[in-house]
Amino acid sequence: MAQSSNRTGPWLAFLVGGLIVAVAMISYFAYASRQAAPDLSQTVGVNLTLPKPPPMPDAPRLPAAPIPVPK
Repeated sequence: MAQSSNRTGPWLAFLVGGLIVAVAMISYFAYASRQAAPDLSQTVGVNLTLPKPPPMPDAPRLPAAPIPVPK
């Protein structure tokens, strides 16, 4: 009698087990984030007064163009 080798059994069980663990983790995080939602009914007003920056210095001027010398 020949034995049939079923090589897909362990991999299939490993894949299904991984999917079950993934679904369990996703559902736990979804449930935990819903339970830990903070109360956002308070408002905070922020009013900032920034100082005026100093003026920019003048850019350096280009030197005058030299007078062409006739040939």
